[in-house]
Amino acid sequence: MEHYLLIKHLHMSIAGFSLALFMLRAWWSVRGSPRPARRWVRGLPHLVDSALLGLGVWMMVGLSLWPHQQPWLAAKLLGLLVYIGLGSVAIKRGRTPVIRGLAAGAALLAFAFVVGAAIRHSPWSWLA
Repeated sequence: MEHYLLIKHLHMSIAGFSLALFMLRAWWSVRGSPRPARRWVRGLPHLVDSALLGLGVWMMVGLSLWPHQQPWLAAKLLGLLVYIGLGSVAIKRGRTPVIRGLAAGAALLAFAFVVGAAIRHSPWSWLA
């Protein structure tokens, strides 16, 4: 696949930026800050995460890696869904700061699982 290293490093860099942005938004949410209501704070994560997903799909298709053939990729995608769900609770749907904080911590664990599955190429993530 042409430009694989460029796409891979862009994907990893954007993942790091997405994580930093999530942590900032979760912190604001737990603290009860009005900052998450700002227009750029609501819009930027969608752009960043769309780019992240697009690059991931580009690599998957370009390398002919399919979740039903690669257990680590299926685990990574399931971990991503868990991360998204927990992130939603951490930033928007959690009723109390404690619930939002616990969800943010669990979302960070899910993110770490996704990274481990990607690095180790194992559905066991860091435990492999």
